[in-house]
Amino acid sequence: MRTDIELLVASDHDAHAFRELYDRYAKVIHGFFRRRTGEHETALDLTAETFAQVWQARHRFVDRHAGSLGPWLFGIARNLLLRAVRNRRVLAEATARLGMRVERAVVTPDESWLNELDADLESALASLPAAQRSAVGLRVLHDRSYEDIGDALDCSPGAARIRVSRGLTALRGRLRPTRPTQTRRAS
Repeated sequence: MRTDIELLVASDHDAHAFRELYDRYAKVIHGFFRRRTGEHETALDLTAETFAQVWQARHRFVDRHAGSLGPWLFGIARNLLLRAVRNRRVLAEATARLGMRVERAVVTPDESWLNELDADLESALASLPAAQRSAVGLRVLHDRSYEDIGDALDCSPGAARIRVSRGLTALRGRLRPTRPTQTRRAS
């Protein structure tokens, strides 16, 4: 199986490579947006925009995570969510750029989507077993290699990778929408 960076590099001449990258991350990126917005359609729009920005910025990507695009993708996703909250025009921007007229529910982004993000994450992290919590913290927060994590936790790099993977999987399962949002109809 090719690494994320290998797929990104191959995407210049192989459309299937970018599709594989999309398939690898789209569901989790959509889940991130869905939990924050509580709206399926808005989450789809933001997920699409995330991958459009990944495509446009693919030549500027610098590998700092041993071939993983996850942190970069979530950085782009978080920035898009922040912009949506600030601009309050997620759907209008996307449809105007595409020249489309869409008549469906429009969600007005709310600052509260971000308010509890850190608390939700801290609570979910605290609920992890100590070994997983340490591994995730070293990998995600401190950008450490699996070899370094293995050394710090007195385990093999493979065991460190498994702890990080299981910890991230558990985090995804524990992060849920905080409250429903209000919608209004597009005019």
